[in-house]
Amino acid sequence: MSDTARGTSRRYGTRPTMKDVAARAGVGLKTVSRVVNGEPGVTPDTERRVQEAITALGFRRNDSARILRKGRTASIGLVLEDLADPFYGPLNRAVEEVARSHGALLINGSSAEDPAREQELVLALCARRVDGLVIIPAADDHRYLAPEIAAGIATVFVDRPAGRIDADVVLSDSFGGAQDAVAHLIAHGHRRIGFIGDQPRIHTAHERLRGYRTAMAAAGLPVDESWVSLGPTAPERVRSAATAMLAGPQPVTALFAGNNRVTVTAVRVLAGHPRPVALVGFDDFELADLVNPAITVVAQDAARLGRTAAKLLFRRLDGADDAPRRMEIPTRLIPRGSGEIPPAES
Repeated sequence: MSDTARGTSRRYGTRPTMKDVAARAGVGLKTVSRVVNGEPGVTPDTERRVQEAITALGFRRNDSARILRKGRTASIGLVLEDLADPFYGPLNRAVEEVARSHGALLINGSSAEDPAREQELVLALCARRVDGLVIIPAADDHRYLAPEIAAGIATVFVDRPAGRIDADVVLSDSFGGAQDAVAHLIAHGHRRIGFIGDQPRIHTAHERLRGYRTAMAAAGLPVDESWVSLGPTAPERVRSAATAMLAGPQPVTALFAGNNRVTVTAVRVLAGHPRPVALVGFDDFELADLVNPAITVVAQDAARLGRTAAKLLFRRLDGADDAPRRMEIPTRLIPRGSGEIPPAES
C-alpha cells in the first residue's frame, strides 16, 4: 500500500533530499551522489536500490548549487506589459524558443504598465540570479538597473528604449508604420483624420503620433487638435474620444487607432455610426480579417521582435561587449477594406 493510501499526511513545500534517499536505500550519501550524477564506483544491485528509492520518494536533483558553481543559472527573465494582450503571445513564445535552444528556462511576469511594479519585478528576477533580462518597459527611468547590469546581468529592451541608461533595444518602426497608415488614408481621399493613441509618456504612442503628424504635414493638411487624443486605452476613454471626433459639423472621416486595444473599441463605436468611416489600426489582432469590413492594419512582427531580442541577449551572454545596439524591425500595411472606405462628407 502506498504512503498516500495509508493516509500519511503530505507536507507541501518540503521535498525529499539525498539524505532521505540514502536512508531509504540503506546506503551512504556519497553513494547516492554517485548514482544521481552518473559517476562510476557503484555496484548494479546498489544502483538499483538507490533508483528504487528515488522513484518511491519522487526525488529530483537540486541543480541550483551545481549551476551556481558554473556562474550561470541557465534562466532568463521576461517582463511584459500585459500577459493577456494578444500582441505579447508570439513575442513571449519566440523568446522562450530561443531560450530553450540555449538550454535556458524562461521566467516571465507582467508590469501592468506600472513603473513601480516593473522595478519590483525586475529586481525580484535579479535576486533570483537570472542570467539576463528582456524587458518591455513601463518606466522612463532605468537607472535602478545600472548596478545589476554592471554586475553582469545582460539586459535587452523591446518595443520601447530604456530610460536614462544605455542598453540594447529592439523596436518596431512605429514612426514609419504610422506614416504609412495615415498616407494610406490620405491616398483614399481623407483630409480630416483622427488619431487615438496610448498614454503620451509611452515611446510607441509618441512615435505613432509623430508619424501621424508627419504624414499630415507632408500632404499639406492641417491637424485640428480636437482630432488627436492620447491617454489610457480603457474602452470608456477611447469610446468617448472617438464619439467626440465623429460629432459636430466637421467630423473626421477616418480614424487611425494607435494599438490593437484602441482598434477593437473603435470597431464597436463605428458599428453603430450612421455614416461609413475609414479605420486603420496599428497592430493586427485576431478576427480582424473576419469582421465587415475587414480591418486594415499596420502589422508588427511580434515574433521577430522577441526572437531578435532573445538572440541579442544570448549574444551578450556569450561575451559580446560592443556598444549597445538599437535594432528596428519594419512594419507592414495590410489593406483589408476598412482603410479603403472613401470619405462620406457631411
